[in-house]
Amino acid sequence: MKLKPHFTFNRTQRSGVLLLVLLILGLLSVYYFMDFSEKSTFDTASEEIAILQEELDSLRAAEAEAKKPKIYPFNPNFITDYKAYTLGLSTEEYDRLKEFRSKDQWINSVADFKKVTQVPDSLLAEISPYFKFPEWVTNPKPKKENYTNYNAEKPYAQKIDLNRATKKELQQVSGIGEAYSDRIVNYREKLGGFTDDIQLYNVYGLDATVVKRALLQFTVKTPKQIKKMNINTASASDIATIPNVSFELAKKIWEYRKLRETIADISELQKIEALSKSKLQLIQLYLYAE
Repeated sequence: MKLKPHFTFNRTQRSGVLLLVLLILGLLSVYYFMDFSEKSTFDTASEEIAILQEELDSLRAAEAEAKKPKIYPFNPNFITDYKAYTLGLSTEEYDRLKEFRSKDQWINSVADFKKVTQVPDSLLAEISPYFKFPEWVTNPKPKKENYTNYNAEKPYAQKIDLNRATKKELQQVSGIGEAYSDRIVNYREKLGGFTDDIQLYNVYGLDATVVKRALLQFTVKTPKQIKKMNINTASASDIATIPNVSFELAKKIWEYRKLRETIADISELQKIEALSKSKLQLIQLYLYAE
């Protein structure tokens, strides 16, 4: 089918085509040269918008803060590698801390932590408020200034009677604090008074070195009289009445005597395996052989 050329249209048709072309060109001109965008009536600079934006920012900040790992008080001497990571310490800083602690050395202040780890001041300011040191580090007890020189033993006349020594006087001995002075006085009252210096060794928990130090300044001058028992006639129950002698040990002593029928000297009891030298000295205050 052949198309008719333009000029085969009649006059009315040609006018219609021309009008359509002009209309299209006019519409294209309007589209390209006219601004159809609508101006926004939303004012972002208004006071209400500023307040809403501020609240939104604060909520975002609070949410970000909540997502951060919480830091609880901790002793910087016992930081694990994971703890160091959450605190923000670098590998090198944590390795310095580990090396320091491996030598059995202790960090006792913020300054010590800074010196050992070499952390930046900004990080130190952030984590140091959470450092928690032992009570004896943060609130050390004042040292007693009136300790006597315990390296030299006092003459007998200058020594304090152990049966009359006060708690305050006992506390002047290095190693005897409030708790041990209470125990010494309570044990003395339980015995009705000390008979011999050796009994001080039987105070529960009191170290032998501290006892020796104390006996340089104290001694029993008014001994309590003890009614001794004859080991060759005493029963196991009788022997068990001796302070700090259990019934089990008393039974072993009684059985030892029973096997030998008679004991000539108390020192023979040292052959009993469960009987220590100090315990034997104590027993000699209460037993005799006859």
